[in-house]
Amino acid sequence: MKYTLSLVFFSVAALASYGGNLNYHSPSLNHPSLGVSIRKVAARTYAASPWTPDQLNFTHGVASGDPLSDSVILWTRCAPALDNDKSNTTVSGHAELYTHDNDGFVRASKATVCVEWRISTSKDFAKASDEGRVYTSSDVDFTIKVEARRLKPFTTYYYQFNICDSNVTSPLGRTKTIPAKGKKVASPIKLAVYSCSNYPFGFFNAFGNTVRKDSVDYVLHLGDYIYEYKNGDYGWGNSLGRIPLPDREIVTLYDYRKRIATYRTDLDLLASHQNFPWIPVWDDHEVADNTYRDGMSHLNNTEDSFIHDGGVSVDQRKANAVRAYFEWMPIRQVEMDDNLRIWRNFEFGDLFDLIMLDTRQYDRSITDLYWNTEYVGAIAEDTGRSLMGARQEAWFYRKMRESSKRGAKWRVIGNQVIFSRISRGQGVFNYDQWDGYVANRNRTLANIYDNKIDNNIMLAGDSHASAVSDLVWLDEHSYDSASGGGSVGVEFAGTAVSSPSPLGQNVTIDAAGAAAGFLAGLNPELQWGDLYYRGYFELSIGYDAVDAEFFGLPDMRTRNGYEISLANFTVKAGENRLHRYGGAVTASGKAESGALQRGSIVGTNLTHDTETGRYFVFGKN
Repeated sequence: MKYTLSLVFFSVAALASYGGNLNYHSPSLNHPSLGVSIRKVAARTYAASPWTPDQLNFTHGVASGDPLSDSVILWTRCAPALDNDKSNTTVSGHAELYTHDNDGFVRASKATVCVEWRISTSKDFAKASDEGRVYTSSDVDFTIKVEARRLKPFTTYYYQFNICDSNVTSPLGRTKTIPAKGKKVASPIKLAVYSCSNYPFGFFNAFGNTVRKDSVDYVLHLGDYIYEYKNGDYGWGNSLGRIPLPDREIVTLYDYRKRIATYRTDLDLLASHQNFPWIPVWDDHEVADNTYRDGMSHLNNTEDSFIHDGGVSVDQRKANAVRAYFEWMPIRQVEMDDNLRIWRNFEFGDLFDLIMLDTRQYDRSITDLYWNTEYVGAIAEDTGRSLMGARQEAWFYRKMRESSKRGAKWRVIGNQVIFSRISRGQGVFNYDQWDGYVANRNRTLANIYDNKIDNNIMLAGDSHASAVSDLVWLDEHSYDSASGGGSVGVEFAGTAVSSPSPLGQNVTIDAAGAAAGFLAGLNPELQWGDLYYRGYFELSIGYDAVDAEFFGLPDMRTRNGYEISLANFTVKAGENRLHRYGGAVTASGKAESGALQRGSIVGTNLTHDTETGRYFVFGKN
């Protein structure tokens, strides 16, 4: 009886510590039944940990994300690292059943791990701004996600985790809060924008380059953080030894957890998470290829599909993927009515509002599934079609109007797929983009035009190509490609971190340039495009202008710090159009690669090594 009473007392006392690990609430704060019962986990906590500190590891570094002016999300994973050849192990007198793999995963255990955390403006933590103690367990894949509060706006912080009552610590992390709502910002804010990191196709050098340069304040990831394919199923076998585990198409909760964990072993991705706060959103491959409300390219809820795909329904697969994503990403839980809402917004002082959309998973009408392209083309202009669902649409338009009325200088919209029209002569380039949802795009443009909302910056990923366009409504408003007259903003679409070009993995730079030139000739609002380089882009956002610089990676076969400046653009406040001078080579309208409207391509291949700061012609020095 004494043991029972003490255990109950301990469990009640520990509830707050368990609740501090936000992953026990995943994926919904308002629906505990969708997550893990904190009370049940606390009730089975042992009086003493079955693991000693030296048997626990911070297996995948640290991360931070979703910063506000007074708080930020901190993440780590602390798991037992036991001998892989033991399936039954006795630790500290407690017999437990474990299933091991080479990454130290423990798939079956009822024991919990106690972790402490702290955050401070100084690396030595002389004075903690916030701190706490939380628990984790195999219920949430031994992940830990906490919210650090009582922080100061637009301030750099350092944070660290340690195993309770020990000196075993995680790596030291760095993060930063955003400016206070409505307040002036003393200096331009710098963002790195990424998408489409595919593990087998190359090292994630792009993530590490901003760390080596220490060139940005925050990281935006626009999706395709992982891919769901079995190795080689994406049209290219592995030649780099980077096998995405488990080596099969992923469908279960364990599969999605393991796949994210495999990606998180890339050293440059780890470094980015450790040094910058992330604001991420998913695309389609966090679940599966070309997802929409009722299915995906290789799975729907019909009886035949259900049987052939191992008895996993669309809804269950999405639930597995979403839960793993919330467990592993440093992302704030959004108050939601279902487990698929990830769309949210951030107010960076009075400088800009960042609106992060979900144009892939949340209530999206049917998309191009490869076998139905003609059908989707026929219904692309139907007014009932939505890329984001009625609820998210209404929220998006309202946030745009509110942002403009309260006087934020810029509206920066993070979405997954290219917004601008991309014609290929006969039909559009890709119905899986906004081109397949014309009425939704028209409603978006009508909201901007009718409410006179200016200084709009649309961001996109997904296409594995770079595309810089003026935002125009060609069917309703005149547009002058040379002057930018008629534009209501700009779009910066970035290429992939490592996923292959839409023209193929081994396309030549000449063939890619010819294809980009062909598209530019058909789409006058497309001011620059490149289909050759993998990479990323950086934004510097000030009151007078937004500057964008695109970087390409000359070599992803090894881990290195090489990058090439491809093209630069400026958007001046109030002008709502691109300035196409300030190219990568000179200030006279040149770019390194691709196709540039009324400009020239000068392929110097001048490469910057972000590790040494040296410049050289790649391959000749």
